[in-house]
This record gives sequence, structure tokens and C-alpha cells, in this order.
Amino acid sequence: MRDSLTARPRLFPLVLAATIAASPALAEYRTKDVPAVTGLDPAGIAPNTIAFTDHRDNPASPESGLVPFAEWGKRSPAQKALLAPHPAYVEPDYVQTVNGVAKPRHEALKVYVAEARFIVPRSADRIDLKRFATIPFLSRMDPAIKHKALNPSDAAPTKDPAAAFARRPDRPWCEAPDTTCIESRYDLEGKLPLGVKLANKLEDSAKKIAEFVSFQSELRVLPPDEAGKLVQLTKIEAPVAGAMEQNIFWVNQILRFGKFLAVMQPVATDPNKTVITAYMTLGIKADVLDRKKEYERVPVLRNLLPAQVLMGNSSFNTGTSISAGLPTYARNRIAAFADALAKE
Repeated sequence: MRDSLTARPRLFPLVLAATIAASPALAEYRTKDVPAVTGLDPAGIAPNTIAFTDHRDNPASPESGLVPFAEWGKRSPAQKALLAPHPAYVEPDYVQTVNGVAKPRHEALKVYVAEARFIVPRSADRIDLKRFATIPFLSRMDPAIKHKALNPSDAAPTKDPAAAFARRPDRPWCEAPDTTCIESRYDLEGKLPLGVKLANKLEDSAKKIAEFVSFQSELRVLPPDEAGKLVQLTKIEAPVAGAMEQNIFWVNQILRFGKFLAVMQPVATDPNKTVITAYMTLGIKADVLDRKKEYERVPVLRNLLPAQVLMGNSSFNTGTSISAGLPTYARNRIAAFADALAKE
């Protein structure tokens, strides 16, 4: 899984052609794995190259690249503050009713973080991020995921008391100025729906797995006061010229949150170029990753271990979207965004 798309040039155009259905041109950008993105000098990034890392130092381990939420906050406090759904976000606490008995529950999470950096051969003042903060653009980035507008009052954390743990403490979701509120659905592809059907036969009724992932998010260009704080993430000594994020605040299963964030800054040595630092963060329910024994005892499901599937190490993985595993999905999402910026 650590092979860079750079090492597979014949496959990459097919991947991006599927991801950017609306663009007749093949993708220009290729990903190149690096040990770290933070501190990487923009002047050292080759043209049409995305420096990428998701810290998967041991790909033989199914959970390589995942870090417990609490440890993430201690190890990378700036990331936790700016890449979690909001700075005050904590692991969920809620009441769960089992067999008629209500019990308090604390839910542990593990976090996947992908970081990328690339250069766009255009000055920052010539890039209008508002053109990309739209539902049609999201649909272009990954046609397998279907999106529609969501009334902010129907956001699950606002409407459903059972999802109250996902509310923001400072404001309701989707009620910031110039925000697009979105309901999205992704139907699992390939052999995964069959695997889910088989796995559900092993689970009790309270743990059924859906054959789709649905999620709600807000999409917006950040105002200058929020965007300016992102230098804490990029570690580039240049003013932030703009930033865009998709903040996933509710998911029907497997995940608790997700965020795609792109930060624009001018290249100090060339005002006609812009460096983009992009992030994709996903908070995964730890108990999902712990489901092993019931799968291991059924031969056909031994490759359906949740950690293997999520990290793209299973024979059930397929396609270029979420069913391919989080690392492939993150690479393709960032590459699609880079290609769109270059072709603006």
C-alpha cells in the first residue's frame, strides 16, 4: 500500500479519470511519499508533484497510520485543535440503551491523518476558492459519492437528541456565514456489500453494518481570522491567502468525523506560484477496529477485518473511492483537488 502513485504511472490516469468525471484531460499531478510534509520547503517540490504522507511507517500492520485520539492531542496539539471538527472536540460520551437498560458510554476513537503539499503555478490572488466550495465541485471530485443540499435545521446533531454529543459548543452546524450544508451518501462497491451481508449474520441485531455510508458536512471558505491561524499547521512563514474546508460532523457508521482542509500561501521565492497544504482527517470508532474474532473464524471473511479494509489491505478493497480504503481515498481526493486548481 505504500507504493506511490508515482511508481504506477499507467494506473494513475485511470484513477483520476474516474475521480474527475467532468474533466476530459488526464490528471497532471502525481503523489510522492515523503517522511513529513511539515517543514518541507515549497521551493523543493517538483512541478506536478504532490508530496504526501499518512505516516504509515509499517504497512504490514493493519492499523499502521492510526493513532488514538487522546495521543493525537498530546503529540500534535495544533493538528487536534485545527483538524478535529472544532477545537473543543472530545471523544463522544452518550447514553446507550441495551435490552431496555440505559447505560452511559464513552467511545474511544482512532485518527487517520493524511498531509500533502503541492505547488500551483498561479499567484494566490488568481485562485478563487469559492468556485470549489460547492456541491457540483464535490460531485466532480468523487462521482461515486452522491450529495444534496441539507437544511441546517435537519443536521443530525441539531435535530436528534441521540446525536447531541456531536454538537458544536459555539454555534449550530451549518450556520456560519457563506456555508453550504450537505447530505452525502456512498454505496459500498465491489465485493464489500456481499461481505457486509455475511458479516451481519455473525452480529447481533444492535450491530448491523449498513451497505452504505451516509454523512453530513458543512463546506465553506474560511474567513480571514480563522484562516490566519492555519500557519500553526503548515509551518510556512507566509501569510495565509485563503483556506477551504469540508467538515464532516455526522456519519451513520464506522466514523465519527472527517475533515478535508486546503490552505493557500504564496511561495516566498516566486510570487507567481502558490503552495497548497492539504489535509484529510478521519476519526474512526475504535470498537469497529476491534471486531476480529467473529470474522477470523469464517474463512471467507478473514480478509474482511475492519482494520484491513479501512486501511486498504484487504482483498475486499476495490475502486478509487471509500471502498478502496482510506489511504487510496485520501490520495485521490487530494490529487483531484490539485488537478482542479491547476486547470482553473
